[in-house]
Amino acid sequence: MLRWRGLGDTPRDLGRTVVTIGMYDGVHRGHQHLISTAVARGRSLGRPVVLLTFDPHPSEVVRPGSHPAILTSADRKGELVADLGVDGMCVLPFTAEFSRLSPEEFTHTVLVEHLYVTQVVVGRNFSYGHKAAGTVETLAADGRRFGFGVEGVDLTVVGSAPDPSGTGEVTISSTYIRACVAAGDMASAALALGRPHRVDGVVVRGDRRGRELGYPTANVESPAHTAVPADGVYAGRLVLRDRHGASRSSHPAAISVGSNPTFSGARRTVEAHLLDFDGDLYGEHVGVEFVERLRPMLTFAGVPELLVAMGEDVVRTRAVLGL
Repeated sequence: MLRWRGLGDTPRDLGRTVVTIGMYDGVHRGHQHLISTAVARGRSLGRPVVLLTFDPHPSEVVRPGSHPAILTSADRKGELVADLGVDGMCVLPFTAEFSRLSPEEFTHTVLVEHLYVTQVVVGRNFSYGHKAAGTVETLAADGRRFGFGVEGVDLTVVGSAPDPSGTGEVTISSTYIRACVAAGDMASAALALGRPHRVDGVVVRGDRRGRELGYPTANVESPAHTAVPADGVYAGRLVLRDRHGASRSSHPAAISVGSNPTFSGARRTVEAHLLDFDGDLYGEHVGVEFVERLRPMLTFAGVPELLVAMGEDVVRTRAVLGL
């Protein structure tokens, strides 16, 4: 899959394109349905499919200080949408100047002049342009003017999920999944995502206390605004990534999120103890997948009690992962 940043780097040999637009944070099941629809249209028309997304999150520019927790890193987003058949991903820098483009200016400058759009596929709740004044209806009107089609795709709901209304059905959204992650509800997050929630980062040197206790951990430092689950211990996996960000191998792990209160820690960390693994991971780019929350973060009376709990965490992790 081709990837580029900014309209100026758009490949000149793309020709007419099918474009789908959005943040696509999480690339959840609703996003997957929308992207798959765009890919199907592209294949039927014999045109490449381009996913248009933004960085940073628009809310941070429009309302500084409101940046939401991010469910997928840029590399992970690229990997996921490539797996769905997208041919190119264009990341537009979202600036204050860009936010002031009217819907008509956005359509003409971005879609017509640079992406040579022949079809746009978006969610029915899609909005764009200054103060989100543009809608699927205004985009369709512009399409009739400039010669491209527009398709609005219905939102996707997920059943058997916690829902205040009591219906058992929730519309899948990145906001809903962020709430699940923040609460440590990895089962509901996975149901909406279609896979376990994952935190990407780099393995850095910690205080090496886990190694001294017989449970060495990979201390994973993630970018700002990453959606890190609630404090606690989780069963999951650590995924090693290559220099291009692609996933290459997965290892079962018991994962700790929190500040190590037994040792009066002050900094919140994500640490993964890999099962049946021996090796140096410092500097590795990794992804930490959270499958199930085993327990909250606890303060133990001393090291012996902590070691007993850590042993039980490993046993439960093996059970959860079917090892």
